[in-house]
Amino acid sequence: MEIHSEIASFLAMTGQNKKIILFDGVCNLCDSSVQFIIKHDKKDIFRFVALQTELGIEICNYIGVDRTKIDSIILYNPGVAYYNKSSAVLEIGAELGGIYSLVSVFKILPEKLRNYIYDYIAKNRYKWYGKKESCMIPTPELKAKFL
Repeated sequence: MEIHSEIASFLAMTGQNKKIILFDGVCNLCDSSVQFIIKHDKKDIFRFVALQTELGIEICNYIGVDRTKIDSIILYNPGVAYYNKSSAVLEIGAELGGIYSLVSVFKILPEKLRNYIYDYIAKNRYKWYGKKESCMIPTPELKAKFL
């Protein structure tokens, strides 16, 4: 139980009103998506953690997500909620604002259908986009965006 309070304290200090995106750190599609979000995150809303890192594993444990059963991006709003798969993508688009908030129109589709499409892409992402040997090391300019 002590580890949970340590994570909660850490998130409270480092997250400070930030939403955390947990992503597959070795996936090229995921890396491109993270770079896209960073570029368009004009309000500095998001922080990033690779699912494969110690902190990524600890956050998943803290919010009750079994990483062995998830093949997804997770958007975690500390102390509020977390979203995964298509719901995470829609929430991220809405937070980016502008034209990207238009992805919210896909909320009219049943979540099961949205996640079926998401899962199909996730299942094929390494085949289509490739995979890295290790997680991305952020540049000094981007280091503040990663926990």
